[in-house]
Amino acid sequence: MSLTTRLSRTAATAALLALGVTACGTEQPGQQAQSAIPRPSFTPRPKCAQPTETPRPPSPSSSSPTRSATGAPQEGNNEDRPPNYADNHAYRMSAELTPDKRAKGEASAARIQAELEKARKEGDVSEKRITAALQRLGCGKQHGVYIWHEFYSVHTGDVCVSGHVTEKELTIEVHGAYAEPQPGTGPCVENRGGH
Repeated sequence: MSLTTRLSRTAATAALLALGVTACGTEQPGQQAQSAIPRPSFTPRPKCAQPTETPRPPSPSSSSPTRSATGAPQEGNNEDRPPNYADNHAYRMSAELTPDKRAKGEASAARIQAELEKARKEGDVSEKRITAALQRLGCGKQHGVYIWHEFYSVHTGDVCVSGHVTEKELTIEVHGAYAEPQPGTGPCVENRGGH
């Protein structure tokens, strides 16, 4: 075989290969193109303690104060803080809640509060009893349930519900998940570490 023939075959092979590569992924007759449906880049959390009725978001005039990175209500300028305070404490920020999520969260919190109030009135606020109360609402480890020294937290699939339960009192707070929660606790426990 002559050099010219081999070069011609090599060129023909390269042309067929290029044609095959550029045709890859093209629609064939009789096939339907699939629409590009955006999918979340994360797996949504399972839901628990969901309200029986769809709650209505509060009116704009009844909104609660915004919270800072440390959870304290913001008031005016923070000029007395170091210039990089917000950046250095961003890991402690919780997600902001839309009015719809806040309404769902408040409704879920009411259900959680009712179950925990039963335990408190029984005089048993042990970790085992609080865990059982939350499990009655369908909240388990997959929901980031964390209980430690009278503190509890759970992610309902929409929001975090956290607080303290003792024989004398029950507190409850609805908030967003933390950007970087305390390691080993679930998404609803503020990170007490530092950067």
